Amino acid sequence: MTIVIVVLVLGFGLLAYVRLAPSDTARWHVAKDITKNSDGQNSARRLVDAGPDGLAKLAEVALRDPRTAVLDGSVDEGMITFVSRTRMVGYPDFTTARMQGDQLAIFGRSRFGRKDFGVNAVRVDQWIAALTAD
Repeated sequence: MTIVIVVLVLGFGLLAYVRLAPSDTARWHVAKDITKNSDGQNSARRLVDAGPDGLAKLAEVALRDPRTAVLDGSVDEGMITFVSRTRMVGYPDFTTARMQGDQLAIFGRSRFGRKDFGVNAVRVDQWIAALTAD
């Protein structure tokens, strides 16, 4: 019985850490040069022809998503990092977007874990689809 209690306490502690750990903007709000669309094990990189107001349009699209908020940056700054959290546990994923010439560069990645099972690619692609549909 003691082992079960210890495992439960450790499990809840881990979940609480994942949900409540502060996000270091210096680590996550960074510009990455993106040269092509690619998917990593826990990330997605996209380049989109979005026009000069692409970042502003993406911000509108991203903030319509439930559990997505601005972590740092702004359209005026020229770069925005969003944090999107999963429904059940609140795992954070970070998506940084900025204009790279006439293209919108988007870099989505997970904070925890080595694999995201394509979640970031799906989210970024949905935002792009909504961006190009608007």
